[in-house]
Amino acid sequence: MESNQTETGSFNEEQSLRVIREMIEVSHKRIKNDGILFIVWGWIGFITCFVHFLTGTIPHNFMTGRIIKWLTMVLPIAGLLFTVYYLYTKSRKATTYIGISLRYVWVSLFVVMILINLIQFNVMHKIIFDMQHALFMVVTAFAIVITGGILRYKMIVAGGILFAAMAYLSSYFTLNEQLLVESIAWFIAFVIPGHALFSRRNK
Repeated sequence: MESNQTETGSFNEEQSLRVIREMIEVSHKRIKNDGILFIVWGWIGFITCFVHFLTGTIPHNFMTGRIIKWLTMVLPIAGLLFTVYYLYTKSRKATTYIGISLRYVWVSLFVVMILINLIQFNVMHKIIFDMQHALFMVVTAFAIVITGGILRYKMIVAGGILFAAMAYLSSYFTLNEQLLVESIAWFIAFVIPGHALFSRRNK
């Protein structure tokens, strides 16, 4: 009986040490490759928001509007397909605790955004896009900070904090101006940290 307890205790201690070692290794090595996801979604967010801002500011014809509409629809879909493919190929090689945790964070973000719209519609019986935009930025900033904390990467944490600050700033502007602020936020919080991570993947 005592030997069984000792073996169980030894196993738990060994497992804990393995998890800690994995967290350190993934944070400093494998996650550098995941910078590609920050780059992809950073550029998608930046381009989509900035293009919408331009279309709301600069007069354009019907054909240009159609092209822009399709572009802003295709980019997120392409990004989603790439992300699923990337995560699938990566999970076939190894599944880590950190990888699973990050998936929960970003899937939860998507669910929260849907709930924000449902709650807003239930209370106000309409969607106020000026408020929705700022709220979406806040919950995205929350996910960025958590991601940076999990990865122990200060640049991502700082990007998330700046994203939240710009979400508050955007609440003072019209919806079109919010799109400009958000495009800058995507560039700061995603594109810059993503390129910094990915450029150091072989170091």
